[in-house]
Amino acid sequence: MTHAHRAAVLGSPIAHSLSPVLHRAAYAELGLTDWSYDRFEIDEQALPGFIEGLDSSWAGLSLTMPLKRAIIPLLDSISETASAVEAVNTVVFTEGGRRLGDNTDIPGMIAALRERGVEKVESAAVLGAGATASSAVAALAAMCTGPVTAYVRSRERGDEMRGWGERLGVDVRIADWTDAGQALRAPLVIATTPAGTTDALAGAVPDAPGTLFDVLYEPWPTGLAAAWSSRSGAVVGGLDLLVHQAVLQVEQMTGRSPAPLAAMRKAGEEALAAR
Repeated sequence: MTHAHRAAVLGSPIAHSLSPVLHRAAYAELGLTDWSYDRFEIDEQALPGFIEGLDSSWAGLSLTMPLKRAIIPLLDSISETASAVEAVNTVVFTEGGRRLGDNTDIPGMIAALRERGVEKVESAAVLGAGATASSAVAALAAMCTGPVTAYVRSRERGDEMRGWGERLGVDVRIADWTDAGQALRAPLVIATTPAGTTDALAGAVPDAPGTLFDVLYEPWPTGLAAAWSSRSGAVVGGLDLLVHQAVLQVEQMTGRSPAPLAAMRKAGEEALAAR
């Protein structure tokens, strides 16, 4: 069966990705019966060949690790948002054949926090220093009025985070990962580390915690998120981020707005529950 419009998520590893579930739910809700969304296991070496092999039926791509920076040289232009953190997670193909890059992780983070009532904070902490951490700093540029402390494992990563702060106009301060328990006292904590990394911090959650944004969605809840909830702290999860950034991707790729947030979230929740 040939589809009139194609889209997909690329990355490595990719089998765990919920993006097909979310995008297909959106297409069904919007009545886009001639749209398809798939996943492809693509690493940095295979990316250029894959992109060059796409035909005019392709409307867009979602990019996950390790492709968010590797895609940039293959594009015609990228948005200011993507340029700010040198990371692209969304590509839209125009009718004229141009490849346009954007980053929906940053506005997705902001939307997920606002949905839980977090509009402004006086300070924040970021656990980790990878690509998602740089997006977190960019999101905090729009909502944090004071310093952001990044807890990192190496001086090199610390320098990178400080550099992102200078570039984005955020007062980023660096602390060693061994002191990460202190991060949990911040009014907003954004955990951007791989699964299992923050489990050891669960016992350090204060009695009256603020808001935790843990970008993981599987396994869920993480040990830290569970401990946070048990102390009545507000928790924003990785599925919240995934849904909000996917909403923006659907709108850009299909030209239909608003994308069906509720239907996409329900599909994601059901898919996770079935795993």
